Amino acid sequence: MRRLVVVVILLSVISIIPLFSLSAADFDFAYGKWAILGDRLYQNDLKAGMARVNIPAPQAGLMVYEFNVRYEDGGTDDMHAGFGLHIFVDKPASGRAWGNGKSYLLWLNYDENAKEITKGLSAQIYKSLTNSKMELVADIDLNDYTYLLTEDLLDMVIPFKMVVNGFNGDVKIYDPTDSSYVYKFNLGNKAPLTGQFISLRTNSMGISFGR
Repeated sequence: MRRLVVVVILLSVISIIPLFSLSAADFDFAYGKWAILGDRLYQNDLKAGMARVNIPAPQAGLMVYEFNVRYEDGGTDDMHAGFGLHIFVDKPASGRAWGNGKSYLLWLNYDENAKEITKGLSAQIYKSLTNSKMELVADIDLNDYTYLLTEDLLDMVIPFKMVVNGFNGDVKIYDPTDSSYVYKFNLGNKAPLTGQFISLRTNSMGISFGR
C-alpha cells in the first residue's frame, strides 16, 4: 500500500487509501458514524446532515486528489442526499458544522425540492469562511446525468479525480464516465492556497470512499 506522497509546490497527490495507514487517532471523526473496514472508509449514519471526517494532509501548489465513492444506503426518504470534499482546510471544525474553517467545498447534490440551488442533480463549489459561514461560488446543473441514478448503477464504484492549482485557483475535474472529458472552473482565490487537512462529508445517506 502506497503511503501519502506530498511534493509541496511542484506536485502533490492525495489518495484516500494511503491515508488509512495513519493511526486511527489521526482521524477526526467530527460527526456521523465513520468506520474503516478493509480498504474503504464508510459513513453509515443515514440521517446525519453534516457528517464529516477531518484527515491530516498538507496541501500547497498543484494538487491532485484521487479516490472513488460508492453509494451504500439511504437518501430515499426525502430524495435529498449528497457528498463532498473540503480542500485546503486550515483549521477544521471539530464537531457538527456547516462551514469548515477556511477551505473550499466541492459538493455533489441531489435534491428534488431545492430552493436556492439547482433542483435535481447538481454540483456546488462553496468557499468556507468560518465554521458557520460559507459562500456559494458556483452552481452547476447536472440533470443531464440523472439517467445514471438507477438501482442497477447505484452500487457501482465511481472514480473521482480532481486537479487543483493552488496558486491561481484553476480546477479540473475528470468526467467519471469519460476520462478524456474535463470540467474546468476557477475558485476565485486572490492569494495562493495552503491547508493542513482535507475533509470528507456526506448528507443524509450512507456512502463509502476508497482508492
